[in-house]
Amino acid sequence: MTVYRKGVTVVIPSIPPRVRTILPRAMDSVFRQERQVDGISLAIDHDHEGAAVTRNRALKGVTTEWTAFLDDDDTLRPGHIGSLLEAAEASGADLVYPWFTVPSGFDPWPEREGQPFNRELLKTMNYIPVTVLARTKLLHEVGGFRPKGPPENPCDDWGCWDALLEAGAKFHHLNKRTWFWMWHSWYGGNTSGRGDRW
Repeated sequence: MTVYRKGVTVVIPSIPPRVRTILPRAMDSVFRQERQVDGISLAIDHDHEGAAVTRNRALKGVTTEWTAFLDDDDTLRPGHIGSLLEAAEASGADLVYPWFTVPSGFDPWPEREGQPFNRELLKTMNYIPVTVLARTKLLHEVGGFRPKGPPENPCDDWGCWDALLEAGAKFHHLNKRTWFWMWHSWYGGNTSGRGDRW
């Protein structure tokens, strides 16, 4: 039986073309956190398996109470981890999702920023990017990430949120922009979590 210790581990999946180009930016943003993390679990997809398999491999060995997720082409503001932990403690939530800034791009769901979590809406569309803080034990219990969207956009985070909802997890929205989402960017190319796009 896994014993979960206090603290937070950042899970980052990556692909070989980004290891020396984009990944260092993401890692640097973790190292610059005002509330230092207790571990980083990095997994590289060498076999074109996709984000879900790679993220789950990185998640498997995490034994801290909390897991924070970061994609290799995104970056965190310095207060990201501390703000999410404070929100989790104050709200009693199992998953806390903040908002984001899209540099030189646009927010695909501006109407959701600052709005309370909407369980019924999340069942019909995913408006929560993967950069969340969640209880590791629950993530392990539901089996982590699995595709839910169409083949062109597998949306493995949505599959995980769906499983967490079914398990009774409490979600909370932190109305604060704590990270930079590069979903639109040419910077490394958006793979949409697919193993055949790099």
